Amino acid sequence: MDKLIEHLHLAAQHVSGFIYPNEVELHWSILIVVYPYVTGLVAGAFILASLVKVFNVKEVAPTYRLALLTALSFLLIAALPLQAHLGHPERAFEMFLTPQPKSAMAMFTFVYLWYLMLVLLLEIWFDYRAEFISWGQKGSRFKRWFYRACSLFTRDVSPRALEFDKKAVKLITIVGIPSAFLLHGYVGFIFGSIKANPWWNSVLMPVVFLFSAIVSGIALVLLLYMIVTLARGKSLDMKCLGRTADFLLYALIIDFSLEMLDFIHRLYQSEESIHILSELVTNRLFISLIIVQLLVGTIVPMGLLVMVKFSRLNDKLRRIIYFCAGILVQIGIFSTRWNVVIGGQLFSKSFRGLTVYKMELLGMEGLLAAIFFLVLPLGILYGLLKILPPWKCEET
Repeated sequence: MDKLIEHLHLAAQHVSGFIYPNEVELHWSILIVVYPYVTGLVAGAFILASLVKVFNVKEVAPTYRLALLTALSFLLIAALPLQAHLGHPERAFEMFLTPQPKSAMAMFTFVYLWYLMLVLLLEIWFDYRAEFISWGQKGSRFKRWFYRACSLFTRDVSPRALEFDKKAVKLITIVGIPSAFLLHGYVGFIFGSIKANPWWNSVLMPVVFLFSAIVSGIALVLLLYMIVTLARGKSLDMKCLGRTADFLLYALIIDFSLEMLDFIHRLYQSEESIHILSELVTNRLFISLIIVQLLVGTIVPMGLLVMVKFSRLNDKLRRIIYFCAGILVQIGIFSTRWNVVIGGQLFSKSFRGLTVYKMELLGMEGLLAAIFFLVLPLGILYGLLKILPPWKCEET
């Protein structure tokens, strides 16, 4: 209690204008920032994978399996930041036992299970089934039994069976595209439906969330492809990198246009909240919104990608620019989530004052916990790459 009082006292010193006592302490911490960021990576990585199977974009085929495994790695921990924030993860099972169709948050659990069990896992299984059978015939006894179990003890590798696998993968991917949209679009729907908060209440919020998710997912797979390929001592496929960077640029342009449209719409409406929102942007969120999100995370990477696309640069310089653009995009998208979640809680409901967010270092709501939830899926991905090496697509 003493620590909480001290924390509130320090936060109150940075309050400007009039704000109610219960609004000094923010209820949603950095863990709620991590949650939409992670789910966005899942949706974006899957959309990139769908370009190969549904839209027949052969140039990005080397990233297909890596994108699927990346989506699975981040999806496995997507709900953990929420559960850690709530403090009682065991209560999550109540949503399955007593479903509430009218609750968007409760129905997310069913969307999550649908996407995990019937989309990602099924697509990965059908795509790897032939390899499971092959791997189950060599290696140690444990390896043989493990991969045989993964193949569900099937042995049919006839042309007809392999053709069925390909058709199944394509069908599941087609179903998975709207599922990915629903998985992340619902997060924007949650924020956009809160009418009491003018920073969140926008019909464009779900669409902006969705396209920023596509941007972050494509950028992450681009970075991972470069890192993993070079770590294996293999040469990068420049056609694959260039094509993936093109899709990243297109998604960035659409995302930037939607955000600008939302900003112009708010200015045109000029509701009673426009003054406090203007003060919020120019005061509390100037660095994270204008500098980091808009300039560093959007305009600079867009400029870098445009420069590479319309100029003749050598492969080494192009690789460096692609890598830098991917890093900047990740910083920008995380800043976007920060500005939405944290920024929407920094002004008073009376529209007459601003508070400040004091982030802890330790504890379940602290910075180290957030870093753990961001690093954990990378560790899971490392393990998946060892168990399910995705290199066949780029070597055939």
